[in-house]
Amino acid sequence: MNLFSPAEQTGLAEILQTAEYNLRALELFSSYLNICPRFIKTDDIKSLTEECGIDEQTACRLLVSAACGLNAEENNDDRILEERYFRHAIHLLDANECRKDPYYQTIRLPELKRGKWKMGYKTIEPYELFTSDDLLVLPDGREIPQTGFFKESFRAPMVEENGREWMTVTPSEINTMTADIRKAHGKTVVFGMGLGYYAFMASEKEDVSQVVVVEREKDVISLFCEFILPQFPHAEKVKVIEADAYVYAEQMGTEHFDCAYVDIWHDVLDGVEMYLRMKRLEKHSPGTEFLYWIEPSMLAWLRGMALMEIAEKTEGPMLKTIGRVGSAEELRSVLGDENLKRIAEYIPLEVTKR
Repeated sequence: MNLFSPAEQTGLAEILQTAEYNLRALELFSSYLNICPRFIKTDDIKSLTEECGIDEQTACRLLVSAACGLNAEENNDDRILEERYFRHAIHLLDANECRKDPYYQTIRLPELKRGKWKMGYKTIEPYELFTSDDLLVLPDGREIPQTGFFKESFRAPMVEENGREWMTVTPSEINTMTADIRKAHGKTVVFGMGLGYYAFMASEKEDVSQVVVVEREKDVISLFCEFILPQFPHAEKVKVIEADAYVYAEQMGTEHFDCAYVDIWHDVLDGVEMYLRMKRLEKHSPGTEFLYWIEPSMLAWLRGMALMEIAEKTEGPMLKTIGRVGSAEELRSVLGDENLKRIAEYIPLEVTKR
C-alpha cells in the first residue's frame, strides 16, 4: 500500500524515522525503570561530579545512558538519542516540593493489608530513577519519556495488589493529574479510586460541588472509607459507589455530571483498550467533559501503531479508521492528539492485540 506520492516520500521518511527513535527511547527507559532503577548510587554521582566538574543531573544522565548501552561517541543513532532524548528526559527533582503537596501533608496511611491489597509506604532511594510525568510531545514529533530522581530518600504513599503497585503519591501521579484536576468542576465522577488522590484534590476546589468515586474492588473501598476519607477536609463532598466503571458510565447519563475523570488502568499497555472502550461510552453523557489519566501516552501509542502500519504497508485497524491521507503534512494533522481523541471511539479494539 502506498499512501503518498513520490514528492511526499521524504516527509514520510522523516516521520517514520522519528517514530523509530521514539520507540527506541521508550524501550530503553522502560527497560531501565523495570530492571535496574536503583543502578546509580550516591558514590557514583559524587565521583563523577568531582572528577568531571559536572552537575548531578548531568552525571545521572550519563550514568543512565551508559547503563542503557549508549555509545554516543562511536554510534550516530546513540548520539541522536543522547542529544535529542536523554538530555530532555532526566530531571533532578526537589523532594520537599513533593512533600508540600496538600494530599501528602494531610493524609497519613497505616501499614496494613486487606485481602490482596496492601496499603502503606514505599521508599524511593537517592538517585533512584522513576517516571516523573507523562510523555513530553514536541512539535517535531519527538515523544520523550519524563523521568526524575531525588538526592535524598523519600517515603511515598502506596497501594498495591498482590505486589503490583497501583498508585504511589510521587511527582508522576501529581504531575500527570494536575491539568485534569484544574478542569474538575461542578458534579464530578471519578472512575478508579487508588489512594483517592484525584478525589482529594477535586474536593478541595470551591467550584466542585460533589465527587462521586466509582470503584469495583470492595477491599479498596473499605480501606479508603475507613482510613483515608475521614482525613479529607471536605469528606462531605465525597460519595463512593461500588460498581464496574463501564456499567456505570453506560447509565450515568440519567444523573448529570459536569466532569468525569477516568483512571482505571495501570499503565499504557493495559490501558489503551480500556481507554478506547470508555471513549465509546462518552455518547451516553453528552453534557459531561471526560478526562483521562495519561491520555497523551495513550494517543502516542495509537499514533505509533498507525505509523507501524504505514511502515509495514499493511492497512490495519488504525489506517482503516483514518482512511486515505494525501500528504505527509496531512498525516501529521490526522495523527495529532486532537484528531485521535475525536476518532478514538471508532478505532477497533483489535488494534490492542498486536
